[in-house]
Parts: sequence; C-alpha cells; structure tokens
Amino acid sequence: MAAFKKSYGIALALLAFSLTFMGIVFAATDSNPSGIAKDGLVLNGIPPRSASLLVTVSNGQSYTVSATINVNFDTSRAEAIVQFPLLFSQTSVDLRLVGDHVYAEAADISSGKWLEIVERPPSFFGIALELTQPAPDLNLIKGFHHESITKNGYSTTYDFSSNDVALTNVLGTPKKTVLGSLGVTVTTGSGGEVTGATMTSRSRNDMSKIIVHVLSYNKRTVITAPSPSDVNPLKVSSLRQLFSTTSIATLLLPENISALVEGTSQVS
Repeated sequence: MAAFKKSYGIALALLAFSLTFMGIVFAATDSNPSGIAKDGLVLNGIPPRSASLLVTVSNGQSYTVSATINVNFDTSRAEAIVQFPLLFSQTSVDLRLVGDHVYAEAADISSGKWLEIVERPPSFFGIALELTQPAPDLNLIKGFHHESITKNGYSTTYDFSSNDVALTNVLGTPKKTVLGSLGVTVTTGSGGEVTGATMTSRSRNDMSKIIVHVLSYNKRTVITAPSPSDVNPLKVSSLRQLFSTTSIATLLLPENISALVEGTSQVS
C-alpha cells in the first residue's frame, strides 16, 4: 500500500499537470495551413468531443513516467493509465477525474480500494476550444525571447525558448526555486488542430522533459466514478511526503507559466 500511495502521488501530479499543460501551452498554435492533404487528426474547426493523449515525463536518467490519457469533453471527465518505475520494478495506476474528485487504483489489482482526493478540475470546454481553433491566443505568448516556426508537410511546429526562467521542482521537499532554461514546442496539423507539444526545463543540475502526443480525437470514451463503497479518502497534505521517496524525484516546472506566456515574468 505504501508503494501504491507513492505511485498515486506521481500519477495525480502527472494527470493534473497534463490537463493544465493542454489548456495553457496549446494556446501557442496557429490556424489551418491550406492546400495540404488532411491528416488523421483533422477537426475541420469543430471542437472535439473527446481526445486520447500519450504523455511521457523524463528527467534525463533511466526513469520515465508514461500515461495514456482519455478525455471526454462532453462530460468533463478524464481517465489515465500511468506507468512509472519504482526502484527495482515498474507499476501502473488507474486514474479517473470525475467532477471535482480524482480516484486512483493500482491498475493490476482489480479488487483493491480506490484512493480519492478532491481536486479542482480544469476547464474542459476551454481545452477543447484551444485544441480546435487556438490561433487567436497565439499572441498571448509574449514572454519568450526566441521563437521560430517550422513547416513539414501538413504539420507546423512553433518553438519558444528562454533562459534565466524561474523553475521549481514540484516533487521536492521543501520547494526550491532555481534559474534555468525553458523550451516549449507546439505542433499543429492540417486543420490547425493540436497534434503534440513538449516542454523541456533545465537547471544547472537537473532536467525535466514532458512530451504530449495526441493519439486520436472523437473516439467513444465512457468514464465512470467507482462505487462509494470502494473508495478511501486521501488528504492533500500527505501528497508531498509521498513524492519525496519515489524513484522520480525531480519534475522541474516554470514557477509561473501563465506570467511567462503573457510576458509579465522576468526572463533574460
């Protein structure tokens, strides 16, 4: 149970950040390039009813966390199977976000209890819009000093980077802020829809990289909450203690990504 609770902490952080990352970073995309053959993810300007994502998190060492995340935008629910390493093995956690509750269970123990925590959900409607027609929000990306655009077939990749960005290891105890570099890329398809994104954070001693691939849009996705009799609550205050003893001990994130995107943070 102790190992599973540690796993739950990492998995919850990954699910919450992935959804937030979608809402903020996916604003840095462009509209439909014309005259190019359609790709398999094209949305034709219609917000998706669901999306399937593959998310990986690495820290430059041998440990990598990966998750397959399914989101139902109609019901504002999400689920994820998160796989990550322990010290000498690998385990997985089944996560479900229903309303303002996140539920977690060891994916390979079908009769186990679910852990529950109250967590404010992201704006699913806003995420769906950004995935579809995010071009109006491109001008919000003002805080990066280096920008470039690369076209390859029907794909367009936007690259943003800056140095001397305030970074925080969100898994560290206590939290410490350091200066480092931050790079963000966002890739769009033939219809302007988001097909992938990355975020790479580097300090003098650590590195974290998050990669998001959109696997599909508009596949049937049904997500339900577990039975109340199968749920045990977990206090938010216990999560930081769980983070400190996992094999993934570093996850560098910008201290204030919203301010960086809007150009109100100090970078050089």
